[in-house]
Amino acid sequence: MNEPRIEDRYQAIQTRIVDACGLAGRDPAEINLVAVSKKQAPEVIREAAACGISVFGENRVQELEQKAALCPEGLTWHLVGHLQGNKAARAVGLFDAIHSIDSLKLLERVNAAAREAGRTVSVFLQVSVSGESSKFGLAPDEVSPVLEASVKFMNVDIVGLMTMPPHTPDPEGAAPFFASLRELRDRLRAATGFPLQDLSMGMSHDFHVAIAEGANWIRIGTALLGARTT
Repeated sequence: MNEPRIEDRYQAIQTRIVDACGLAGRDPAEINLVAVSKKQAPEVIREAAACGISVFGENRVQELEQKAALCPEGLTWHLVGHLQGNKAARAVGLFDAIHSIDSLKLLERVNAAAREAGRTVSVFLQVSVSGESSKFGLAPDEVSPVLEASVKFMNVDIVGLMTMPPHTPDPEGAAPFFASLRELRDRLRAATGFPLQDLSMGMSHDFHVAIAEGANWIRIGTALLGARTT
């Protein structure tokens, strides 16, 4: 049996986004899709780009370094995986946004690298709302001090928060974690004045639940691009 084409998967996901927004009373235009292309070959990315997908997410700096030149020009690249501090300068040269800032030290290094490169990078603060030791991220009570310290950083724009909930067989199991991030964002907005307009949460398994809880960036990999092959 032939695998569905990326175009067909993309249309199916768009339909699910519209349905999820309808149930939540939201505008589908609010939802931004990151096609997570880690371990996908450049020809897969080219096929996705031909369908109109323009934002792609990678987990590792070195992987994008190896394949960026083989992908179409004009794509927007987001780093959605953990970033080691010693790769900050390389990341700033490749990515337009970083979803995984998990410490003040890393934020400072990204800011310094962006200043050196003469650019500003959009970043999300990654929050471990579940408290799992296996997950990267700031504890919820660490986010406000990072925001306060960041006012002196001129080359990073903290656009919002990101989280990865524990995997549960039932996607609805992620709802409390997504709700916790949204509630944290709302408290931080009131306390700090940072707009924090973006919430990056939800993947192939549970993006419809994330939309119901306020996500406006969803990160879709295998449900969109198929099984990873490289």
